[in-house]
Amino acid sequence: MESKGRTNVCSVERAGALDLSIRKLFQNPRKILKPYLKEGMTVADIGCGPGFFTTEMARIVGHKGSVTAVDLQEGMLAIVRTKTENTSLRNIVEFHNCEADKIGLSKTYDFILVFYMLHEVPDQTAFLTEFISFIKPAGKILIVEPKFHVTKNDFDNSQIIMKKAGFTVLDRPEIFFSRSVVLGK
Repeated sequence: MESKGRTNVCSVERAGALDLSIRKLFQNPRKILKPYLKEGMTVADIGCGPGFFTTEMARIVGHKGSVTAVDLQEGMLAIVRTKTENTSLRNIVEFHNCEADKIGLSKTYDFILVFYMLHEVPDQTAFLTEFISFIKPAGKILIVEPKFHVTKNDFDNSQIIMKKAGFTVLDRPEIFFSRSVVLGK
């Protein structure tokens, strides 16, 4: 599957490893997301992959809300489409195939999830500063990175970029074997 210039992107062929049921024992989507989401919210899952978090986001925001599943790879979005097409989630989840150098969302969101994918982005400054244009004034962004790929220094540098873009740190939730931060305007 084409990765549009990114060499470190998890391939569609390896998507199954991201979507194992056993993962829920360590990174339960409902437990991670519930403190930040409520019914009726407009949310985005940036780098959604096979939809491990996307489907739970849709269940939480319900039919009054919406979830935009965003991924660079059309193949990942196809997996999420298949998961939702014959379910009650099909009218909640929207799909956006982003470009390698631009997310390109046109609406605004109450909450944005960036889970285990920021380290795959070659130009983090451009990527992270783009968020200011599509997060609502009271919106929150949860960024989670794997400790086995991202050093504390690299994660701190990402937060510096976000602070320069106008965001502030609101929380640092504990997520198994991860570095995480919640940001707001």
